[in-house]
Amino acid sequence: MRFIHTAAAAPAVPGAYLLLIALPVKLPVALPHRPETILPPGRYLYAGSARGPGGLRARLARHMRADKKPHWHIDRLTAAGAVEGAWVIPGGDECALVAALAHLPVPLPGFGSTDCRTCASHLLHWPAGAKLPFRHRRAGGRASGRPGMALPAPCIS
Repeated sequence: MRFIHTAAAAPAVPGAYLLLIALPVKLPVALPHRPETILPPGRYLYAGSARGPGGLRARLARHMRADKKPHWHIDRLTAAGAVEGAWVIPGGDECALVAALAHLPVPLPGFGSTDCRTCASHLLHWPAGAKLPFRHRRAGGRASGRPGMALPAPCIS
């Protein structure tokens, strides 16, 4: 697992990713058949998968592009916030990422996980001071978190 700042740095293979989004202002979000929720400013992590043509590189290029037509739930956040980068896991599973981060709050149940029977949400809030079970290189090259990450077995959605 490694953190990338640009989609061009991601491999063009299938896998999972954990998108890091900084939301500078509160954002109203309404999912179908659910009441509107206000996401407060802060850092959010979105777990997704890339199984189609171009793999991780293509999917992350779309998420990191500003000029896109909204299609997925995450498009609301990427349009309102700044995508700071992503952890990429070739061959990985998005539900395993969510399980490894179960200690983080779920800000909006059902977000990005409407087709998943296991996860409450694929969007997590990363509050200040909360540790991640893997490293994140900050601007300037300093690392935070802990080295390594043992992921649980993939879920079946």
